[in-house]
Amino acid sequence: MVAQIGSASEFEQAVKVDKLVVVDFFATWCGPCKMIAPMIEKFAEQYPSAAFYKLDVDQVPEVAQQNEVSAMPTILLFKNGQVIDKVVGANPAAIKQKIAAHA
Repeated sequence: MVAQIGSASEFEQAVKVDKLVVVDFFATWCGPCKMIAPMIEKFAEQYPSAAFYKLDVDQVPEVAQQNEVSAMPTILLFKNGQVIDKVVGANPAAIKQKIAAHA
């Protein structure tokens, strides 16, 4: 399951764990974001050891800004609160490869 993050404090709590955390930065108006969302759900099922979240950049812009997200979708991979990898754009193969490399 992919949970939605609705605030900066929720985001801080979500990413500071000692396991892989995948955050999909998206916007409701973004076509490629809608295309990639079902794939992210599928990856969440395939990699149960990782935590999956989505964050609407229009709802929580300060977090998007802090993480230098300028294009949607941007998928950031975290461990212990630190960004360890990044995929910009709706590229399911690249996203899966990065998740598999860190899971």
